[in-house]
Parts: sequence; C-alpha cells; structure tokens
Amino acid sequence: MECRLFHRLTRSISLTQEGVRLAPAVADAFGRISVALAELRRVSVGSPLTVSVMPSFAVKWLIPRLSRFRALHPDIDVRIAAEDRRVDFVSDDVDIAVRFGAGNYPGLHVELFLQDDIFPVCSPTLLHDRPAPTCPEDLLSLPLLHDRRPAAGEDWWFWLAALGLSHTVPAGGTTFSQQDMVLQAAMDSQGVALSRTQLVAGDLKAGRLVKPILEKIRASQSYYLVCLAESLEMPKVAAFRDWMVSEAAEAVDC
Repeated sequence: MECRLFHRLTRSISLTQEGVRLAPAVADAFGRISVALAELRRVSVGSPLTVSVMPSFAVKWLIPRLSRFRALHPDIDVRIAAEDRRVDFVSDDVDIAVRFGAGNYPGLHVELFLQDDIFPVCSPTLLHDRPAPTCPEDLLSLPLLHDRRPAAGEDWWFWLAALGLSHTVPAGGTTFSQQDMVLQAAMDSQGVALSRTQLVAGDLKAGRLVKPILEKIRASQSYYLVCLAESLEMPKVAAFRDWMVSEAAEAVDC
C-alpha cells in the first residue's frame, strides 16, 4: 500500500493527513531504537562500570575502599561519576548508583545497604585549652560549621530540636556547599560539624576527628543501591553490587 506522507512546497514540506497520523508511531519507534542502542553501548564487552554517587560519599566512603574492589576484579574498569542529581540510567550511561534518601525510586531496583546516625564531630585540637563539652548546649560556645544543602536532620536547628532543644538557636558560622568540605574544615580545627556515621568513621578511627559529646540521632534517610533491574544480570554490575553489600556489612558503627 502506498500513501503520501509529505506535501512538497516551494521552500518547505509539510505532513499530509496520513503523515500526521503516522508521526507518533515513527517517533516511538525511533525512541525505542535509541534506547536499545544505548543499552547495547552499556553492555558492550570491556566497557567500564559507571557508578553514580554523591560527592561526599565518594570521597569519604567509596574511594578509600575502591582498591579492594579492583583487587578482586582487576578486569573491571570503574568510572566514578560524583553528582547529587538523580541520573537517567540509559541516557547518562550509568550502570549503578548510590543514593541517600527515603528509597523512593520508582521503576528501578532499590536496595537498602547502609544506615546512619547523625552527631557532632570536630578536630581534637579544637578542644585544647577549652572546658570539655558535656551537653549539646555547650557546643554553642564553639564555632559551628554548616552544610548549605543538608540532608534531612543534618542541620543544627533540626538536630538540637530532636534532642529536645527546640528553643535553642545556633549562632551563625561558616557554610559550605558540600559535606566533605564541612568535614575538612572540621579537621582543620575551624569548628564543629554535624555529620553521618559512614562519612566520618574513617576519620574518627584515624583520630583526625573526635566526638565532642556522645548525643546522636538516627538519620531519617539511608543509603540505597539503585539500578535498572536488568542491569543486575550484567556480571560487572552484579560483582559491584555484591562487593558493596559486603563492605557495608563490615562498615564501622560509630
């Protein structure tokens, strides 16, 4: 069956009535082909494993452990994409992601793998020649460090209120755009930071940071492994997922 799809004009073309009816199906078909080609590129032999992860988690948790994955799987090249935004696993060419949130990622494989507490940390030198803090209110006499975009519960106002100190208003202090910057400032004795277990465990163990007081609250959000369900059939993704779960099982609870 033949049908005319275009009207050819002097300087342009336009769709015929039949062309207008056919256009959505053609667009859908090309969209499916584009997705299929992107998927073929993702699973091609020898392609790197692309992991999307929040910058602070990459710096403080993943990168210090990554050599262990490389030792177990020297044949898998890893590409770390540090970003806060939610990725499109097809168009962004991402195999698996780590996200901190409530676990609401529709249409994806979602797996809880780490939970956190939130508590203050600082450099041990910040406390030299000062009275030792004994309660949350005592921290208000110290310089406080702030994250410009804190996760839920990870700001001083919320944290103090969760401990029954809703009337307490923390004084201003230095604000940073990333949590790893906040922690670096804390290690440089610039003030007291609020942070999460998994981001500071290594620094606490090494003595670069200490807990000025022991009070803590449970984080309302958690770390999740997120990917397309079909991606778990790829050996490189399955290997990384299994390794992350194993590492999480051994993670220190501060």
